[in-house]
Amino acid sequence: MYGYGAYGFYGLDWTYILVLIGAVLSLIASAKVNSTFNKFNKVRSASGMTGAEAAQRILQQNGIYDVAIEHISGNLTDHYDPKNKVLRLSDATYASNSVAAVGVAAHECGHALQHNVGYLPLRIRSAIVPAANIGSKLGIPIILLGVLLGSNYFLIELGIWVFSLAVLFQIVTLPVEFNASNRAMAMMERYGILGGDELRSTRKVLSAAAMTYVAAAASSILQLLRLVLLFGGNRRRD
Repeated sequence: MYGYGAYGFYGLDWTYILVLIGAVLSLIASAKVNSTFNKFNKVRSASGMTGAEAAQRILQQNGIYDVAIEHISGNLTDHYDPKNKVLRLSDATYASNSVAAVGVAAHECGHALQHNVGYLPLRIRSAIVPAANIGSKLGIPIILLGVLLGSNYFLIELGIWVFSLAVLFQIVTLPVEFNASNRAMAMMERYGILGGDELRSTRKVLSAAAMTYVAAAASSILQLLRLVLLFGGNRRRD
């Protein structure tokens, strides 16, 4: 039967430390991006361009005329929808002319450009979205079902592999996000949208945002490691 060797003194599961580390990393990253955005959201861009206007210029300068720009509710809910070819900017970004808002809008344009040129990591991420959704929703339930059914090795191992698909998605997301930010910085400078200290300030905002994805990937890897330590490869005979 399965043996669970991750329990220390008094039957306590020390692997919860891994979950705690992941949670702390995510909280720190979230707090950092919010504080950094709020700081530079008070700094008006010299050009006076809003996030929507900056996005429009970047798309047009790159010959992209089939991507719509929409205003959506929420704070930092900005995203690019490749399926419908829509760039959606949030309340904090769409009509704001701060360097932070312009930077976020440019970052989303970076994703539109990736889609336009067929950037490989983005294509891979898009392809594994269905599998990643299954992994995030069913991985752990399958493992628990395997445990409840008398330590069913097949189900437990299947659950670990299914969950690893969600981890893979988080890892593939990293080059996509970093590349979008690099594209954004280059385009804002090239098209005269921001300059000098404005670019340095925007870089801080985008770097803080990127760290949220790093934290998410680290958290998911730590969770997978915990599952492997608890259940992976520990079949033991009575």
